[in-house]
Amino acid sequence: MHHPTIGWIGPGIMGKPMCKNLMNAGFPLAVYARRPESAQELLDAGAAFYPTPAELAANVDIVISMVSDTPDVEAVLLGKDSVIEGGKLGLLVIDMSTISPVKTREIAAKLAEKGIRFLDAPVSGGDVGAIAGTLTIMVGGSAEDLAYAYAALAAMGKTITHIGDHGAGQLTKACNQLIAAQSIIAITEAFEIAKAAGVDPAKVRAALLGGFAYSRVLELHGQRILDGNFQPGFKAHLHNKDMHIVTDTIAAFGLNLPGTQHAANYMQALVDAGNGELDSSALATVVQQNATR
Repeated sequence: MHHPTIGWIGPGIMGKPMCKNLMNAGFPLAVYARRPESAQELLDAGAAFYPTPAELAANVDIVISMVSDTPDVEAVLLGKDSVIEGGKLGLLVIDMSTISPVKTREIAAKLAEKGIRFLDAPVSGGDVGAIAGTLTIMVGGSAEDLAYAYAALAAMGKTITHIGDHGAGQLTKACNQLIAAQSIIAITEAFEIAKAAGVDPAKVRAALLGGFAYSRVLELHGQRILDGNFQPGFKAHLHNKDMHIVTDTIAAFGLNLPGTQHAANYMQALVDAGNGELDSSALATVVQQNATR
């Protein structure tokens, strides 16, 4: 079968292994990177390189962006020498970054004016999932565009869910991030109660893993919290950026969600304390510091 050519923007910690999985699945790959050396490993494996997103877009069937934040996506898709300037009619753009759901809708609309199709497809699963090709991918956009891109997404992820129209993927990712942050706080608070009462928090965790409070966060981050091991998988400064997306989205819809706001405040405090490079489960340390009256 004929595989569409993929143009990748942002071969970073997540992007590079995702690119490798695409190439292993037989997709021809071209890359744009702000720092060309970050793409060297992919070029050695046979990927093409283009010096601007515009030139990349002119030579591929699907452009995938995997960059840090909303302004970065706007720059590579809509800015100078960007995808919108080089993309042919019918080009499909897939943004797999984690950015604002509200801005995502605006980006989709601007691309549509130029006849460029768009999917938002943020991911969960971290660098481990990126390497293993087992990412969870949450998709916003048309079912037809998803069908066209499905084989490419399946090369990178295991669970691909079409959530709804443009922005729905990003909204789902925002929900994922707020649940993770609040869960870390809840688990740490439970451990603090246990410790204060002279009960072993490790035993509490073991018991709860078999009960209704089971979650992946309790399983993985619960252990990290007990061990005080905050070597990063997913860095706190990125989770903090995501919590800003969450609170901006809450504000855009005029909601009052104090649990989420509290989690966002604690995540900000973690980063302000100089711990942005630690794993986001280090949020536990802020809870611990504030636990005693």
